[in-house]
Amino acid sequence: MSSDGRPNPDQLLARVEAEEAKNRRGKLKIFFGAAPGVGKTFAMLEAGRKAAKEGVDVVVGYLEPHARPETQALALGLDALPRKEVPYRGQTLLELDLATALARRPALLLVDELAHTNAPGLLHAKRYQDVLDLLEAGIDVYSTVNVQHLESLNDLVARITGIVVRETIPDSIFDQADEIALVDIAPDDLIERLRDGKVYIAQQAQRAIKNYFTKGNLIALRELALRRSAERVEAQMDDFRKAHSISRIMPASERLLVCVTASPSAPRLVRATKRMATALRAQWHAVYVETPAHAQPSGEDRDRLAQTLHLAEQLGGEPATLFGADVVTELLRFASESNATKIIVGKPHQPRWKELLRGSFVNELARRLGDIDLYVISGDADARLRAMRGSSQPRASWRAYLLAAALLAAVTGIGFELSGRLQPINLVMLYLLALVLVAARWGRGPAIFATIASVAAFDFFFIAPYWNFAVSDTEYLITFGVMLVTGLTISTLTNRVRMQAQAAGQRERRTAALFSMSRDLLNASSALQTAATAARHISVTFDGEVFLLIPKPRKPMRPVELEVMLPIGTPPQPLADHDLAVASWAFENGEVAGRGTDTLPSADTTFFPLRANDQCVGLLGVRPAKLGAFMGADQRQLLETFAGQLALNLERIQAAEAADRAQVAIATERLRNSLLSAVSHDLRTPLATIMGASSALVDRGDTMELANRRELATSIYSETERLNSFIANLLEMTRLEAGAMAPRREWHSIEESIGVVLSRFTRQLADRLVTTHVDPEMPLASFDELLIQQVLANLVENAIKYSPNLTPIDISASTTESDLVVEVADRGKGITTEEAAKIFDKFYRAPSVARRAGAGLGLAVCRGIVELHGGRIWAENRVGNGAAIRFSIPRGKAPTTSRAGAANDLLSQS
Repeated sequence: MSSDGRPNPDQLLARVEAEEAKNRRGKLKIFFGAAPGVGKTFAMLEAGRKAAKEGVDVVVGYLEPHARPETQALALGLDALPRKEVPYRGQTLLELDLATALARRPALLLVDELAHTNAPGLLHAKRYQDVLDLLEAGIDVYSTVNVQHLESLNDLVARITGIVVRETIPDSIFDQADEIALVDIAPDDLIERLRDGKVYIAQQAQRAIKNYFTKGNLIALRELALRRSAERVEAQMDDFRKAHSISRIMPASERLLVCVTASPSAPRLVRATKRMATALRAQWHAVYVETPAHAQPSGEDRDRLAQTLHLAEQLGGEPATLFGADVVTELLRFASESNATKIIVGKPHQPRWKELLRGSFVNELARRLGDIDLYVISGDADARLRAMRGSSQPRASWRAYLLAAALLAAVTGIGFELSGRLQPINLVMLYLLALVLVAARWGRGPAIFATIASVAAFDFFFIAPYWNFAVSDTEYLITFGVMLVTGLTISTLTNRVRMQAQAAGQRERRTAALFSMSRDLLNASSALQTAATAARHISVTFDGEVFLLIPKPRKPMRPVELEVMLPIGTPPQPLADHDLAVASWAFENGEVAGRGTDTLPSADTTFFPLRANDQCVGLLGVRPAKLGAFMGADQRQLLETFAGQLALNLERIQAAEAADRAQVAIATERLRNSLLSAVSHDLRTPLATIMGASSALVDRGDTMELANRRELATSIYSETERLNSFIANLLEMTRLEAGAMAPRREWHSIEESIGVVLSRFTRQLADRLVTTHVDPEMPLASFDELLIQQVLANLVENAIKYSPNLTPIDISASTTESDLVVEVADRGKGITTEEAAKIFDKFYRAPSVARRAGAGLGLAVCRGIVELHGGRIWAENRVGNGAAIRFSIPRGKAPTTSRAGAANDLLSQS
């Protein structure tokens, strides 16, 4: 609600958008029970049959196969989806068929056991994820859940029953349900149903009664279910109040609110509220309202206030700090938002005349409370106690009063100069202007002094009879009164605006600091950068040293060691041993410790745990520049916000590092597997062939025919050549990655290199047509002849492997203004887009011919050698069919224009 009582437009728009999104989704109704056998499935089927009678398209999606005649009878007559059969470890599991349900698209689907874990191989791991898909499709769903399946209650159920339930659902699914139907039954009745065999068969029932279904366990589980249902209903009531902008309190359950100040009696109020909350079993809040008059409390007040709010947190309350110009207004607004039914305040100790002059906080609160009860508790009868308002009002110095008096003297002098030309009543405006300046510059005290002094000066110097305080014209008494009231009002309002501006400026600085740090943290990609960002922002905001502590990798049987992260370039400022011990305690326990806290307060540094996903990922340490300075409640709240941002950033960095490590591990494992596969195939296969052929020659060589011996010898030579090629590629790849290969550039003819390479493959190319296209006038190029011949050999071998026998192979070379371009093309199947992106990777082999291919190193070696020459290599499909692999390297400026010119040069030199 806005200050004028109208709905907030932003909240109204957000609510409308949420309602539209909710209307597009299906509705989820959960039948909730304390234990198996209470009748959840029975109640769900009854509700489904009732909806079917009203004309709703109801379909049974999945029912647990309970051997309960009453439940099975209710399912008769309702349409049912066929259950999906999933083979698993020699069994056939029956599951909800999500695809069929989405295709059938009924108005209402009945799905039993929301927390069920699906069989491996299905789309989702959990059944509640299937239900979410159904809801997104606009299908209403009825389902069932037991209290032990709620994630937040899982450990409580385990402690009560001694049995850990593995199947759970997130509480968010339960809270997002449109309706919760509690299915309740008395423990004695449930035990009787067990004995009658209506839940389990006889032997299972007897075992269950002795273990899980004891009466004590059932009572405890029933209480948990009732409490969780009540919390859900209470949350629905809060949502209803917000949705309909209801400001009045709806006291369905008790909620207490205690208003605390910096008074020494505030801890007594907190303890009294805790006792009342315990007796009423109610939630409670401890609220401090910071007004412009209290924006800068003294160090003693800040200390006391922080201790009071910390005490409330320790006792189970929820502390909160509010900001506003009026304490009563802010307190009532918070009470309305939190649905508080009782407010506890301290008994005022200010004199009666101050209440008449300033007003009574308690009376004003009681007058505006409405339906909320007010409890006024007496504090300590101590003269040092100060009232809520003004207890921390900063006092102006004597210099401010002197300056105010000097300004009034100047205004009076100006009045003497203008008195002959202006009426006395107009001189009042000058004094009022001076009052505004005094109130805006020096505060309320000097402004009140200036108001009284200006009335006296106006009477003494400008009203007859002059130079005394007597008044001849009684009408001026009205002028004096109006002037006094106007001056006091102006001074009060101006001072309030000044304080509000100061408070707004302070909040703006806090917001700017949070925004600036959040923006810079987005660019921090390491713990050191995060530490530098934290030090830069937090140290300026809090005027002190900042430390970011990150746990080192934990060694077995050793406690956690913390590493102090310091920005690069800053001198090391290690923490003292005592501070490190406090930091270790704060990290292990996940609680704030150190200076200004109740835990190890002798330390010079305050340590805030950085928590993410219920785990402590580090510590934020803050040591003020002045060790005597105290950290107020607002500063601590801001630091905890900073700590939350740092924790999220550290979690993001750790997640990114873990993902990188996982990628490296995956790549390493893939490389290892590829290398082992290549070695096992490309080493063992040739060796096996060589061993078989050579053993045959040794054993039966004398009796073999010449043709057979020649064939075996040819096989040995061929496999030895294959083995040599594989080892050469492996060695070349190793040299390339180690950076130990440097090309020895000389002037060579690419046509001669092509001829040398083709001569190596005479036998493999015997049944193929090989054509070469090289310009006879092609100039020489500068390259390492042996390395480029290796590239050509690998490309030719690749073309032989990846194209059918009897198909041609084309080799061409051409030049551009700066490059030598060579192409090796075949008439095979070509390459896919996916293969084109991976074809030059190490150990990559095309799936279609992986059986015939080698280790997948040839093209990787080609790319490495070409890149060493400063060139590039690529692959593309040919027109028709087949693939072409091209590479280009800088050819340099040849000493002659052609091979013929080079020959003439050599002859002339000889």
